[in-house]
Amino acid sequence: MEVVILILKAYIIFVMLFMSIYTIRHIWFTINRMSGEQRIFTQDIIDDELPYLTVLIPMHNEEQVATNILERMLVIDYPHERLEIIPINDHSSDKTKDIINDFATKDDRIKPLHRSSGKRGKPAAMNEAMQMATGEVILVFDADYLPPKGILRDMAVCFFDPEVGAVMGRVVPINVDKNMLTRLIDLQRIGGYQVDQQARHNLSLVPQYGGTVGGFRREMALELGGFNPDILTEDTELTYKLVLSGWKVVYANRAECYEEVPEDWNARARQVKRWAHGHTQVMWKYLWPIMRSRVIHGWEKVDAVLLLLIYAVPTILLLGLLDSVALFFLGEMNIVDSALVFIYVAAYNSYGNFAPFYQIAGAALLDGVSSRMLLIPYLLFNFFFNLWYISAGFLGGTLDSIFTKRQTEWEKTPRYRKA
Repeated sequence: MEVVILILKAYIIFVMLFMSIYTIRHIWFTINRMSGEQRIFTQDIIDDELPYLTVLIPMHNEEQVATNILERMLVIDYPHERLEIIPINDHSSDKTKDIINDFATKDDRIKPLHRSSGKRGKPAAMNEAMQMATGEVILVFDADYLPPKGILRDMAVCFFDPEVGAVMGRVVPINVDKNMLTRLIDLQRIGGYQVDQQARHNLSLVPQYGGTVGGFRREMALELGGFNPDILTEDTELTYKLVLSGWKVVYANRAECYEEVPEDWNARARQVKRWAHGHTQVMWKYLWPIMRSRVIHGWEKVDAVLLLLIYAVPTILLLGLLDSVALFFLGEMNIVDSALVFIYVAAYNSYGNFAPFYQIAGAALLDGVSSRMLLIPYLLFNFFFNLWYISAGFLGGTLDSIFTKRQTEWEKTPRYRKA
């Protein structure tokens, strides 16, 4: 029993140190974003020699939203002769195919891809679409997104830098006012993009390509083997493929695009669980290659490792919570001294969610929406919600990494907008 108690106490100390690392990381990012030197990138360049773009729009049963994004694409501010748009009808059983075909008759830039065989899912659909694409650069938008007119230019000019392999824009929820859930997701979004992503860009660390409102070089993606259809977060895998190959991922904060976030907790649970599942698959596949890589060094490598482990944090915290309960009932909560217990509690609470409260507060000030900070206490409920569902996704991703014959299935987030 003494050995078991010793192990339980050692794990508590590990959690304290582990969470302290993330707390310091988030504070560092917040200070950099609020008062550090902001990195100006190539989106400020004005040039007529823009790259030839292919825009991919994966769609599965998207009749509610397909018309909106295709209408936006018809009025986008980008040279007509240097743009093609490939809406991907991925095994749809509703009117998505008819909507796409109707738009194709209106504009010769729209070149539909209808998939009725092969594995369904965004990675498989993207692989097939890249084979027919002719653009130097691929930009991707999910079907529920509403891109503003100038976003293609803002993202395309980032590829003037020959070291850039991918660019990520900023995601902004458009249905914030629907209910408490959408408001809490908005808090996470502003903290994650306005502070976290921008700070990583400022510090030349590893901004994450997010799979939508993002782009990459077509030939580079094909040379790296395209997307693995068995990994649920193809965007995270591409990020690490790029980093290991010496390419840079950059963040364009000005390139804002508007999304529809889940409006009910069940849909949000499935979405978060899927993200955690896929990210965990990438973690087990790339953690060791990143750690032993000679291509990246110093703080960039540290950040790459911490980013890989981000979806493991809730599981580590959950186990720490259960560990604390066990020690309490065993009467063994005297861990080293009370000061360390205080540090553990402070680190535990300051983490909060994907972006802790100081990142969200900083982002709200930068966006001029400081009144939204009044909702920060409600993130406690969101924290325990994510603690459970991310841990479930982490377990699923771990099992997939161990038992490679397990089949993964892509699950689409439901839409709420009226057709």
